[in-house]
Amino acid sequence: MSVRHIHIEKVDSTNRWLHDYVPAEDEEMTVVTTDYQTSGRGQADNHWESEAHKNLLCSVLFHPDHIPASRQFLLSMAVALAVSKTLEHFTDGINIKWPNDIYWNDRKICGILIENRLSGQRIKDTIAGIGININQRTFHSDAPNPVSLIQITGRETPREEVTELLTTHLQQLLGELREEAGNPSSNGQERKALDALRTSYHQRLYRREGFHAYRDRQGTFEARIDHVEDNGTLCLQLRGGTLRKYAFKEVEFIL
Repeated sequence: MSVRHIHIEKVDSTNRWLHDYVPAEDEEMTVVTTDYQTSGRGQADNHWESEAHKNLLCSVLFHPDHIPASRQFLLSMAVALAVSKTLEHFTDGINIKWPNDIYWNDRKICGILIENRLSGQRIKDTIAGIGININQRTFHSDAPNPVSLIQITGRETPREEVTELLTTHLQQLLGELREEAGNPSSNGQERKALDALRTSYHQRLYRREGFHAYRDRQGTFEARIDHVEDNGTLCLQLRGGTLRKYAFKEVEFIL
């Protein structure tokens, strides 16, 4: 997979910058990094706090036109896994909090914002905005539980090293998706790489074991994670065995 790296010292948003970018014809992936974002965004237009020159702020543009729009959450799984595998080079305790926040134990170390542009029933382009807390020692926003690599390990980590590892894992996982997503084998079963993607995502899910507290519009309840569907729906099983299904923002983890 051919990759172009672009570094910008300061920008309002790397995701927004890529919306206006026109890649070369043979450019399969574009990775844009910056030292500082003036208007960094998280999910649902939340603000992403990041001290200048301290963290990895990047957006990745790729073109998964082999993925049906109905299965776009596979891309979210792949990006979350790539970030998780990258951070696992430096520390234990990394998990994916559904749908795609990255946690170290009970604290958030990375936020991911996925934006897809569709062409008919297929995905034309995907922009994955990724913010990883690396060398920031103190956080000042009202975010409840941020953490950085330097707080975990006690030592600084070069941002370029993290970028290189992340790019490698993204190339691998997205390449496997390109080969196998949407192409069932002759006996109707999903191929091995796609099955491995789902399994690896589920194995890393935050609170994947046991019953925990959640809140929906009906109130608080206890449940365990049963699975996540290819469209991103979270399936929780209550203690009595009843299965509840939730789209993004329909249920809250009580931390």
